[in-house]
Amino acid sequence: MLCPMTTNADSAPQKAKPTRRRAPAGAAVLREDVTDAIRSAVFEELASVGYARMSIEGIARRAGVGKTAVYRRWRSKLHLVLDLVSAIAVQGLPAPDTGSLQEDLLLLYRVTARALRHPVAGQIIPDLQAEAARNPEIAEAMQKALREGQHGVASGIVQAAVARGELRAGLDEDLALDLISGPLYWRSVVVRTPELPKGHLKRLAAATAAALKAL
Repeated sequence: MLCPMTTNADSAPQKAKPTRRRAPAGAAVLREDVTDAIRSAVFEELASVGYARMSIEGIARRAGVGKTAVYRRWRSKLHLVLDLVSAIAVQGLPAPDTGSLQEDLLLLYRVTARALRHPVAGQIIPDLQAEAARNPEIAEAMQKALREGQHGVASGIVQAAVARGELRAGLDEDLALDLISGPLYWRSVVVRTPELPKGHLKRLAAATAAALKAL
């Protein structure tokens, strides 16, 4: 039996096969723990100094790695942030399937509100919004992230409700997605309400479900 062999660039296990051609000399195998440390460092740097003042040197120092480890993965801080914006949009979001439009909305709101209350998110999102106004690439990445993240899940909720007969077929889906995503985002990110009133998410889910049924 052949044992797994390990090559190192960041140093990760690779399975050896008798007929497999060797990787080119110097080919990098990127360690996931290093990648995770860099990603965490980016969030912390964004929250601490903002995008404009963030540097690869600062990220590497905070992650406890060399700059080369960062550049192996991303060409620049712009590409690093664009990649993270796209990745975090869908992270942790549920695909609700409770059998009820209102309960699906409530589940989505609970998860989203918890994420938006995180202090790092509260600092990063406004900063990236400001940067997006100056940088078309960041603006495009944030729009794509919204489509694939919150709007993607909200679209699934609407389509499931249509299939169950809770919402009418042919409704204005863009308006439906605005109704679902807008109010909580406004409260948490724009107005930045520190604590939502007790029962707010339940009332919001009920009001949104009623509004969707009126479309």
